[in-house]
Amino acid sequence: MKVTELVADMARPIVEARGCELWDVEYVREGSERFLRIYLDKDGGVGIEDCEAVARAMDPLLDKADPIPERYHFEVCSAGLERPLRRPSDFQKFLGSPIWVKLYRPMEGRKEFPAALEEYDDGRVTVMTQDGQRLTLEKSQVALIRLRAEF
Repeated sequence: MKVTELVADMARPIVEARGCELWDVEYVREGSERFLRIYLDKDGGVGIEDCEAVARAMDPLLDKADPIPERYHFEVCSAGLERPLRRPSDFQKFLGSPIWVKLYRPMEGRKEFPAALEEYDDGRVTVMTQDGQRLTLEKSQVALIRLRAEF
């Protein structure tokens, strides 16, 4: 089992007991440092108190399970307004929402552009660009899709 899956299984009941949703778990290397991050979501927004409560409850569990042999930094954070969409359920939840699309290769001279999420079907994403162009993108074309906050 991957570290992120193991940590997600450990964190889910703790997160849900505090009225939050487990949005994602990532284990990444940034420079010479490693980070284990748990991302939370909650109707009305995630506060610092939510992050602190989950971190305090998770610390002893991580110490006991010791899922990562090397040194790492542990963080609990909000998924944020401009969170990446990764799972099919993420895309379904945010149909109609404004997004940023980042492609691996430029399409019509653009590699990144704002759009609205129209459809998601088995890895294929259909978006409406701000200039009214409807595009269907294959999973292999898309580097990243994240929500776009509009103020």
